[in-house]
Amino acid sequence: MVFRAFPTAMFAALCAVSVASAQTAASPKTAKSKAGKPDAGTVTRLRYVVAPTGNEARYRVREQLVSFDLPNDAIGATKEVTGTLVVDANGTVVRDSSKITVNVQNLKSDQARRDGFIKRRTMETDKYPIVELTPTLFRGITARPSGTEPMSFEMLGDLMLHGTTRPSSWKVTAHAEGDDIVGSATTAFTFKDFGLEQPKVPVVLSVEDTIKLEYDFRFTPAGKTP
Repeated sequence: MVFRAFPTAMFAALCAVSVASAQTAASPKTAKSKAGKPDAGTVTRLRYVVAPTGNEARYRVREQLVSFDLPNDAIGATKEVTGTLVVDANGTVVRDSSKITVNVQNLKSDQARRDGFIKRRTMETDKYPIVELTPTLFRGITARPSGTEPMSFEMLGDLMLHGTTRPSSWKVTAHAEGDDIVGSATTAFTFKDFGLEQPKVPVVLSVEDTIKLEYDFRFTPAGKTP
């Protein structure tokens, strides 16, 4: 499957909607007066980073195995996710400063043979070890997350995978946990979209053409992590 870093972006959306509640914890940059002093109460940007725990990126592909009567979801996952999200006070993502990166060299599923094929043939992880997601726009955000009350919205971003960068649309659900933003994001595409080889091995009868990417995330204010 493919990730290059979910520059998943979706997180930034979360940050945007949490502006009002997270200002004191997000290491914001403040506007300055002509005298060079910060203007009280003026917050221009919020900065979040991928938390040390609570992040996992996955691929999901429907396959039909020789030894099974019904289709099965092949799922590969990794927790090697890093990144930063910067959002203006008006909720606009700062694209040049925001990027989510996923190291896909250690993606693991329940089948070692599948993992080997994905790494050597489909994703070519020795050549393309990183997947990146750069968020560009959030849609459908009408309020900030409040406590455990979830918010759903769309995140647009540039997804770089297998040496190819394409625009992507993510469905995001997020909520606040203290100062952190927690949730999940999903998108889908075909093997052809990123020049990927569809798996063909003796134990697999068929593999559907749709690849789903899933990202469970936790973002924390910059400066909070140890």
